[in-house]
Amino acid sequence: MVRLVPSGARTALDVGCGTGRFARRLAARGIEVDAVDPSPEVIEAAGSPPVDGVRFVCADATRMDLPKRHYDYISCLASLHHMPFGTVSAFRDALAPGGVLAVLGCYAERTASDFAWSLAAVPANAGARLAVAARERATGRRAGAVQAPVRPPETSLADVRRAAAALLPGFKLRRLLFWRYLLVYRKDEHA
Repeated sequence: MVRLVPSGARTALDVGCGTGRFARRLAARGIEVDAVDPSPEVIEAAGSPPVDGVRFVCADATRMDLPKRHYDYISCLASLHHMPFGTVSAFRDALAPGGVLAVLGCYAERTASDFAWSLAAVPANAGARLAVAARERATGRRAGAVQAPVRPPETSLADVRRAAAALLPGFKLRRLLFWRYLLVYRKDEHA
């Protein structure tokens, strides 16, 4: 996702920031980040200790009054399925000309193709879970650490594609393993 940050980006919005790992990565690149999550526990954990360049905000992104044409980069990492898809309209409007909206989203399985991709993801998912468990043991991350709330997606990939076509002209959408997709929208330089 960092590779999608436009060169020269100065401002970013990380929607559904969770414990702030991605927001920290953006700040390490010299970007001023507004990191938003609706969970007070998660925001408290994310902001402790404070991080230079990151402003952690406990808020519902669907109800925020976002500044128009402000952010050079907006990320939604496994968070858009927690809100109405139409919220991307507010994100689109908050992008500065030339800005990028990057959504790593989750979709609900509906078609034979979805289930085939899921079958292919099962062994890879098991391997990824083993790697995460090994990393947690090696780094001493405790099992009771604060975790962002999660819920299963309800929108199919076809519905995401249709809604994006109506709201994000020129978007690109790619299906990924692990029941996810990558949606990228670049706002026109002259918009």
